[in-house]
Amino acid sequence: MIKSLNKPYYSQAKRVENDSFPERASGQKVPAFYITTTLPYVNGKPHIGHILEFVQADVIARVKRLSGEDVVFNTGTDEHGQKILEKAKEEGITPQAYCDRMAKHFRDVKNSLDISYTHFIRTTDENHIRAAQEFWKRCLAGGDIYKKAYETKYCVGCELEKTDSDLDHGVCPDHPKMTLQSIKEENYFFRFSKYEKALLDLYDEHPDFVVPKNRLVEIRNFVTRGLQDFSVSRLREKMPWGIPVPGDDEHVMYVWFDALVNYISTLGWPNEKECFEKFWPGVQIAGKDNLRQQSAMWQAMLLSAGLSPSRQILIHGHILSAGQKMSKSLGNVISPDELIEKFGKDGTRYVLLSAGNLEHDPDMTMERLTEKYNADLANGLGNLISRVLKLSEKMEKRKEKSKAEERVFPEALRKIIEEYRFADGLGWVMEQARAANKYIDETKPWELVKTDEEKFNRVMTKLLSDLSALSFSLEPFLPETSKKITHALQDGKIEPLFQRIHKK
Repeated sequence: MIKSLNKPYYSQAKRVENDSFPERASGQKVPAFYITTTLPYVNGKPHIGHILEFVQADVIARVKRLSGEDVVFNTGTDEHGQKILEKAKEEGITPQAYCDRMAKHFRDVKNSLDISYTHFIRTTDENHIRAAQEFWKRCLAGGDIYKKAYETKYCVGCELEKTDSDLDHGVCPDHPKMTLQSIKEENYFFRFSKYEKALLDLYDEHPDFVVPKNRLVEIRNFVTRGLQDFSVSRLREKMPWGIPVPGDDEHVMYVWFDALVNYISTLGWPNEKECFEKFWPGVQIAGKDNLRQQSAMWQAMLLSAGLSPSRQILIHGHILSAGQKMSKSLGNVISPDELIEKFGKDGTRYVLLSAGNLEHDPDMTMERLTEKYNADLANGLGNLISRVLKLSEKMEKRKEKSKAEERVFPEALRKIIEEYRFADGLGWVMEQARAANKYIDETKPWELVKTDEEKFNRVMTKLLSDLSALSFSLEPFLPETSKKITHALQDGKIEPLFQRIHKK
């Protein structure tokens, strides 16, 4: 096992020393907020679904910081299991060497897309391994882990057991080209069935526990139909790449049991009690294929270990292309690298976030994304900024008139984002840009500068103030653009922000 690349990986949260919350200058305690993505599996490079989730979580984290909250934003990599073992064998290297190489691709999204995570955890980190083993011991002590012989179908692609009802004509619908494995062995099981009532009570007592509402209905229906205990170990002789089961050298932990513990191990659990109690429970964001694992399996595991359930589970849709699920066989996959190369860092964030709210399965083709980019960014926002700054050059004492003023994040926009309506939030911001462009057309400052200098200065002062407010509103969505606008307001000039993309 390798040591954590974070020194320590919970150092950001560890800065609190003598109190459960740091204090503002006024003595008022600062609220704490924790958000985490799922941990992508490292059997491939980041795909468009991963970066959608990263960007959505980043918007939430940034708004919380703008609100003055102390934020932990966690992501990382899931590195154990059959798929990783097979990938490493294909390349003739150790699983650890394979994971070390692949983890870098996921770390790099911090720079490539301005993802402001504070914690990056790998499930091969020594601290995580110790936490997963302690978690196992607590569930075992509660009577919720037991051993039995069983036989089941298993999809390596999902790293999940499959019942007949999960299959479509005998194959996994998410991995139809993969042959299901038949597992017949003695494993440890988690007593999932014990927590049916507790989970239903959780959903009833917290009607916004899973968002959007249709996903809460879906998981409640799943639990109501009855829960089956699930396997939480694999025989080491058949699948050695996993965390050792405490007290039994013949078994390693099932990858899902191990990986889910990251949400608390990243906070230093169980050793960093102060940090853990400050930030847990947290908000988790996941794709709809993770609904069962995040909002039922993990919650039952937490209850078994004597810990509080998560604060909230956000479930986003799957990305489609022209109405079809993206797949290599159809040739309709769009990679993050393609998006960034074509639209840039903030352009990529924009086309992803504006494609739909959580309840939507955003439909993306390069043609549609290009049209959206040109209309909203190149022709809309970018044009507005260029117009205002060019006109402001004619102002007397321009710098004095555009001094920075105290900025307050718009309450209407904050409410939209707190309801996790990302596309609506960007729509609200772009509406402000359209209103400013309309104001320019109506007031015609290019004429006023010749006929009424006093009115011209009033109009331009308002436009510069609007641009400053727009910059602040854009910060969670397009952080690089926000900084450029702010600097341009100070310097009085800016290079074009968004170059129009011409069809080939």
